[in-house]
Amino acid sequence: MTASTSRALSFDSAAAQYAAARPGYPPALLDTVEELSGRPLRGARAVDVGAGTGIATRLLHGRGALVTAVEPGPGMAAELHRSLPSVPVVRGDGNRLPLATGSADLITYAQSWHWTDPDLALPEARRVLRAGGALALWWNVSDHSADWIAGQDTRLRRHLGAGGGAHGTPVGGGSRNLPQLSGGDFARRLVPWSRTVPVDLHLANLATHSAFLVQGAAGEQPTRRFMDEERAHLTAEFPDGMVEERYVVELAVLVP
Repeated sequence: MTASTSRALSFDSAAAQYAAARPGYPPALLDTVEELSGRPLRGARAVDVGAGTGIATRLLHGRGALVTAVEPGPGMAAELHRSLPSVPVVRGDGNRLPLATGSADLITYAQSWHWTDPDLALPEARRVLRAGGALALWWNVSDHSADWIAGQDTRLRRHLGAGGGAHGTPVGGGSRNLPQLSGGDFARRLVPWSRTVPVDLHLANLATHSAFLVQGAAGEQPTRRFMDEERAHLTAEFPDGMVEERYVVELAVLVP
């Protein structure tokens, strides 16, 4: 198992917490997916790859898409099946999609494309898509223009190391591992949104990021200490105990 694979599967250890604490996505995101893909979600045969606990799967299903979820982790797949028992869940990953050629109108990667090898995943997506189908990739990125988020990111990087922030790359700050293409390119959009949650839920969200999960038992005490210190920072910043998490969804859609 490679280090990247091990990190990708680290979410299994926190599947229930991940489902409860991770943010969803705004309705405007799926509106934009429809706009850029050129077809409605209702009735579309969609495949949500790296579906995790089904955060994006649930939204696609709610829009009337006929969704199949693809997830490599047994714990995440079990949590998804528990909450969405009517949605088919297939064990697998984007590098080797366990799906028939020409069987999907839409393939989505919500927070998961960066766990793939794009040289393998893009040809697989093209194989599984029907003519005129679309590949949609997106990431929730914390809005670093908010002073408190920028400050928290500094503390996260101090704790986890230079490459270990749990907020994602600031918008416009780096590559999203998109492959070089011939005969087409990704259309990109930014979709801002926010949610307001209790401090403890915000901290639970932070704790589900792989940078913390891969530390395991060896990092338990430092993680607890960091979270206690972060709770004090947030309580001072948000005296009513409610944190406004601000995000920008980075969306990229390709119609091969």
